Amino acid sequence: MAAKNIFHVRDDNFEAEILKSDTPVMVDFWAAWCGPCHAIAPILEELAEEYGNKLKIAKCNVDENPVTPGKYGIRAIPTLIFFKDGRVFDQITGVVSKASIESTIKRITS
Repeated sequence: MAAKNIFHVRDDNFEAEILKSDTPVMVDFWAAWCGPCHAIAPILEELAEEYGNKLKIAKCNVDENPVTPGKYGIRAIPTLIFFKDGRVFDQITGVVSKASIESTIKRITS
């Protein structure tokens, strides 16, 4: 469930890959059993192709990595959290339009 420009993060590499990234990052907190997570996946793959040089896109499986979602108060999935300079920049919960996600991407990459 990941395109070539989307990588997976785990509890043990989240800090190194996300919080210490020089590039803004969008993390998709998801689960394999989640229908809405599967529904938003093609949008994220499109965005990874379009913004791959300006934004890293990562996925974090909440069932396999319970510590990180707990730290960020994830209560519903899919949840997209945008990080810039090691801090939370914005958050989107649920299935939303590509335009809604792009609006945040444009703000974080400008």
